[in-house]
Amino acid sequence: MGNALQEQLLNAGLVDKNQANRAKSNKHKKMKQQRNTKQGVVDEAKQLAEKAIQEKAQRDRDLNRKKEDKALEKAIIAQIIQLINVNKIKKGNGDDLAYNFEDNKSVKRVFVTQEVHDNIANGRLTIVKLQGQYEIVPTPVADKIKQRDESYIILKNEVQETTEEDEFYADYDIPDDLMW
Repeated sequence: MGNALQEQLLNAGLVDKNQANRAKSNKHKKMKQQRNTKQGVVDEAKQLAEKAIQEKAQRDRDLNRKKEDKALEKAIIAQIIQLINVNKIKKGNGDDLAYNFEDNKSVKRVFVTQEVHDNIANGRLTIVKLQGQYEIVPTPVADKIKQRDESYIILKNEVQETTEEDEFYADYDIPDDLMW
């Protein structure tokens, strides 16, 4: 039983006997040469399959990296929310002092007690924004939040240390109409 395709081409008259024999002998010579030189048969389908496997592996690595980045981002947000919720300071009951600050080029206000107002002004407390609400946290906690994501920090004043001279004059009122 011979080559079915070759026989069909001969019967159809598309090739003659000499062309069929030449093709057959070329095929045998090529096979013999590969056996003698011990060269592997170059299989393009196998190469394409390997290339496709490598590309799929690269896509999978990229997808995993993106998933890990999203998971890390969620973890950071969860850490920030926990830091704020655990360390937030009671602002006041609404009839206290208004502390004005800037958020996205608009003036916002939060009502706080006198002590909290002074601590914000002196830099001991910081105003942060969490889910549309303004919260007040200690400055060391705000520093930890800033390490994770700076966009949560709304107002952080520089820490002002009091000196002995300031403490000496703390009991004296400064007149409002004092002219320099």
